[in-house]
Amino acid sequence: VVEAYKQGLRPAVGYELNPWLLCLSNYRAWKAGYHGKVSFLKKDLWKVNLSDCYNVIVFLAPSVKPPLATKLLAELPDEARVVAGRFPFPSWTPTGTLGQGLEQVWAYDMKEVRRAAQSSAEGSPV
Repeated sequence: VVEAYKQGLRPAVGYELNPWLLCLSNYRAWKAGYHGKVSFLKKDLWKVNLSDCYNVIVFLAPSVKPPLATKLLAELPDEARVVAGRFPFPSWTPTGTLGQGLEQVWAYDMKEVRRAAQSSAEGSPV
């Protein structure tokens, strides 16, 4: 979230349910001088409406990616970009990747993800 803010992405908000990770995130933002500039909120990502988000960064286990993909497809605008850390979305084709191993990230443009999903659905036998 801090790095997103540094790159000019505003607002920069993180959602976390784990109180320890929430506290750690707020502490690190404060220590880096970004207190009041970035936000970490104790909210359930599954209950947050993401329709006004244009840059989403997720660090979640592979088992969570398929249901999250459904949520992101339903809520994010076409102009949105999703960056996944550590594990890619299994059914999406990234528009870019960076790093290797545990440091690897995958970037997805929602317009391209939707286009690929629509092409796949149209090409599938009924």
